[in-house]
Amino acid sequence: MTTVTSLTDHVKHARQAMDKAVEAVKREFATVRTGKATTALLDLVRVDAYGSEMPLNQVASVAAPEPKLLTIQPWDKTLLKAIEKAILTSDLGLTPANDGAVIRIPIPALTEERRRELVKVVHKFAEESRVAVRHARTDAISRIKKTEHVSDDEKKHAEKEVQKLHDDHLKLVDAAVKAKEAEIMEV
Repeated sequence: MTTVTSLTDHVKHARQAMDKAVEAVKREFATVRTGKATTALLDLVRVDAYGSEMPLNQVASVAAPEPKLLTIQPWDKTLLKAIEKAILTSDLGLTPANDGAVIRIPIPALTEERRRELVKVVHKFAEESRVAVRHARTDAISRIKKTEHVSDDEKKHAEKEVQKLHDDHLKLVDAAVKAKEAEIMEV
């Protein structure tokens, strides 16, 4: 009976890997600027603080008080310049304004050209996620084929199950892409 569980383990492992790929692409999509202020925009910004690079949200509180404005309040005022520099050097295309206590970042409206560039970025993230899902499928199927003391019918059934998981997860990625694309192209 332990060999049958190993088949279900292979399927379960594939599902977990595919779920991770979909979650990762959704997190990456959150960092793509759309024209609306969202604190997730700054998730990948790293600040040179205390001798090492730290995520922005570990040295300051980030808020979106208005749809077109982000505010950053550093917990240590000496980091204002470092935070400003980190935002300027990130490829987000944002211009921070520092008043000595708080950094304000107005979110400019996106040009048509910039929207198209962002859509390309979204498609690149999506393709990386699709590759991860396909890799999980290939890995699981090869492990299923190597499983011993299991009938060919059981192996075929497990492979079909993995293929269905693969197809379902690709649909989730495509749905996320469509939603993000619509959000970016919305004027």
